[in-house]
This record gives sequence, structure tokens and C-alpha cells, in this order.
Amino acid sequence: MREFFSSRRSILAEQNYPLHIILFIVTLLTTFWAGAFWTGHDVRFDPSLFIVDIAHGVPYGLSLLFFLGTHEFGHFSAAFIHRMRSTLPYFIPVPPLPFLLSLGTLGAVIRIKDKIPDTRALFDTGVSGPLAGFTVALGLLIYGFTHLPPIEYIYTIHPEYEVFGGIPSPPPEGSLFLGKNLIYLLLETAIAPANAPPMTEMYHYPFLFAGWLGCFVTALNLLPVGQLDGGHILYAMFGKKGHRVGALTFLVIIFLLGLPSLVLLLMELFASFTTFSAPEVVLEWSWPGWILWAIILTRFLGIEHPPTIHDHPLRPGRQLVGWIAIVIFFLCFTPVPFGIT
Repeated sequence: MREFFSSRRSILAEQNYPLHIILFIVTLLTTFWAGAFWTGHDVRFDPSLFIVDIAHGVPYGLSLLFFLGTHEFGHFSAAFIHRMRSTLPYFIPVPPLPFLLSLGTLGAVIRIKDKIPDTRALFDTGVSGPLAGFTVALGLLIYGFTHLPPIEYIYTIHPEYEVFGGIPSPPPEGSLFLGKNLIYLLLETAIAPANAPPMTEMYHYPFLFAGWLGCFVTALNLLPVGQLDGGHILYAMFGKKGHRVGALTFLVIIFLLGLPSLVLLLMELFASFTTFSAPEVVLEWSWPGWILWAIILTRFLGIEHPPTIHDHPLRPGRQLVGWIAIVIFFLCFTPVPFGIT
């Protein structure tokens, strides 16, 4: 028992608390700033107005960081229980940039310093983050759908909509839209089928947007490839061979999801410089970004998973939790997450 508490005290004593606190505070600032942008408020650099302006982004910023922190502390807690040395979460701030999808952060990460001792520790560490984070994302979506503001809210962001008598349908050309995942679609149908905002306006609603981002990040972490959380879960449940088959199968799927739209995009680009006429085809199920993800996964992150010190089969209880995580992946996965009308 003394060794148990001693090892955990040493893990806490090794933390670089000032760095973690500074990064968290800066990320609070950048996510508040991004949240103000998404709710249609300009952030002025006058010291007397800056704090007032970014205060409009507090609901989005706190919601998103609550999700990210819960996800990463899920990993940290599992590593802590298994006596693996790991860092507290490092939050990654990004100032809102006009030419990017400005979210205010690139997420948060922890670093596990010890080799993972066995399959049970691998599974617990991999599954704890997505499960914890998904509960927060689900809660944010439910709260967002049950607390939708009246239509007048969107007029404060787009006053021109009031002139035209409401949100235009179809939306204006060039509008950003977000794709619906299965859990979003189910909650929208069950809670707010009549007054839910269209996906070209949803990002102006901070709780819905943060919940959607939480599901999107959860799905990315649960991708069954390499040493992502989903890769850890897959390796622990099905071993090295099962992990490799699952990873290769998924890569083929996202390649097929991304290739058609990428080909159309290249044809349109080619047509803009030549007399070639590109076909006017809209593929609502294909997103070229998956090709980029396939390249990142294969060339940079890797699709293989290293063995633990002791590989052994999981007991039925953990197998059940693993299948729950797989279901969560399919609920959160979005075939076309972003697009322009």
C-alpha cells in the first residue's frame, strides 16, 4: 500500500504545473476569442473593449475546453491507476485566423512516459478518454437542443435574414456547412425536429457547435488505426492480426470515401485553367479530406501497433466496454464533416 501511494505521489510531483496552467489560460483566451467570432462578434483590440468582446465566446470556449479536459483526464486517470508516469494535459492554443476554421485550439494531449505494461492497461488508457469525452459531448448536444434560442437570435448575427423573412433555403452559395453524424441526427429528430438550425448556421449556436466538435474529435480519436485511441482498443480486443486487418480495412473505406470528390475537385481546378468542362456533379457522401487523413495515418502516424510487455486476452467486461466504444465511433463518425455550398 505504501508503494502504491508513493508511486502516485511521484507522478504528481513530476508535473510542470506552471506550463500546464499557462497553456490552459492562453487556450481559454483563444477559445473565447473564437467563440466570439462564431457568434458574430468582432473582437476589438482596445484594452477597454477586448474583454467585453471575448466574453461573448465564453459558452463556446468553456464547453469545448470542458470536453477536451474531460477526454484527456480520462486518459490520465487510467494511466495513473495503472501506475504509468504521464503528464497532465497540455492544451494547445491557436489564435483565430481568418483563413482557417478558427476553433481557438488544436486540442489537448498528454504524454505517457512509460511503456504500457499489458493489454489491460493499454485498453483502459485507450478507451477512457473517448468514453469520458463522449459523455460531455452528448450532454452538450442535449443541452443545446433543449435550450435553442428563438429565431431572433440568428438575426443578431445575420440581420439580412430578417429582411428576407428567415433563414434562406437553399443557403447562399459559398456558405460553410457541417455534416450530421448519427448521434446528432438522432437527437435533432427526438428533441428539436422543427426548430433546429440548418447545418449552415449551426456553428453560431455555441453548445451545439461544441457538442458537434466533441463528437467529431471523439470519432477521430477512435479511428481504428495505429496508436490512436481506436487503435489501442482494437489491438487490445483482437490482437496484432485483428488490429492490422481492421486498420487496413478502414483505410480502404476512407480512401473510397475521399477519392471521388478529390477527382472532381482536381477536374474543376484543371477546368479553371483550360477549356476543359468539368462535370457538374454533387457528391453528398464524399469528402476529399479523407485522402489527406489517409496520407497522415499511413505516412506520419503509422498503421501498426507495437506490442505491450505482456499481451493477453481481455476479460468479457472489458470486451463489452470495447464494443460500446465501437458503437460510439459509428455514432460520431461523419462521412462529410465540412463543406462549402
